[in-house]
Amino acid sequence: MQFIKALLNGDFLQRNKGIDESVPSRLRVGIIGTGKIGVDLLVKVRRSPWMECVIFSGRNFQSPGMCYAAELGVPVSDQGINAFFEPRYRCDIVFDATSAANHVEHAQVFDGLGILAIDMTPSQIGECCVPALGMNEVLANKNISMISCGGQSSIPVAQVLAKTIPNVKKIAVKSIVSPSSIGPGTLANLDEYYHNTKAGLKKYTGISNFDVELFVDEVNPETRMLTSVTAYADTTDIDTLHAPLTAMLQKIQAYVPGYKLERGPVVVDGGIRLDLSVEGLGDYLPKYAGNLDIINCAAIAVAEHYAQAVLSATQAKKPLVRYHRNLQLEY
Repeated sequence: MQFIKALLNGDFLQRNKGIDESVPSRLRVGIIGTGKIGVDLLVKVRRSPWMECVIFSGRNFQSPGMCYAAELGVPVSDQGINAFFEPRYRCDIVFDATSAANHVEHAQVFDGLGILAIDMTPSQIGECCVPALGMNEVLANKNISMISCGGQSSIPVAQVLAKTIPNVKKIAVKSIVSPSSIGPGTLANLDEYYHNTKAGLKKYTGISNFDVELFVDEVNPETRMLTSVTAYADTTDIDTLHAPLTAMLQKIQAYVPGYKLERGPVVVDGGIRLDLSVEGLGDYLPKYAGNLDIINCAAIAVAEHYAQAVLSATQAKKPLVRYHRNLQLEY
């Protein structure tokens, strides 16, 4: 628990003072991985009042993402994970937008450096977090998993179904995405995608039986992300769903404005089904790439929550309030 120990002995705040003696107004952020997800995260970080990007690191200065970041005046490096050892690039938060295999190595580095890692890959290392369902995990862990795009789109409404419908036996999740919004990293990590999505569903619903599928719409290359969530149970009364479902949709739309209930709840084949769509913000990615945008928006919500907690504690000269399971602790 090196990250928490750093907070306990004051190293975290001391490192902030090492470069700037004034109270920081933003937390320093790094991004590793210069593909579509990494660049879109960069745009979103630059828009945030709580964070500034101090390093955008990859392996190729000539990549489109690296060139885009350089044109914005963002510090860039082709040293990958090694860039984070340089004092000028020290940061408080890092988004890892590489691959599940790479994050296994990266997680150890970020842990050793005392950096909060927000894992955009399905590596299964960090603690799962869905912003709409609460973010105590963010202040209790040093590595936060954003699960998957299918997880972020399905888990909140799956929890509503599991909590509202008695004796749910199984939940099925099917997502359809554009071929232009699914990269080689996702295709190379499909098994991890399914495993991580199921792990997130189990954590937040308490159910163990899931079907998770991901399809690419080769016919309509600009289709928005579409996700259907079906809960199978003996009871199929949908009237009790409307109020909690509406409340959950509002929570999600607070950080993913393009999240929409397309159809449902409806009774189908012994279950209750909801059809959802996600349209992106259109920052760096096209608006139809809702599958990438929803996980990025969720990650930004996590980072801003952490940044506000740290900055508020620093500015008030109070200990950072961190949460461990159901206990609130002050370190």
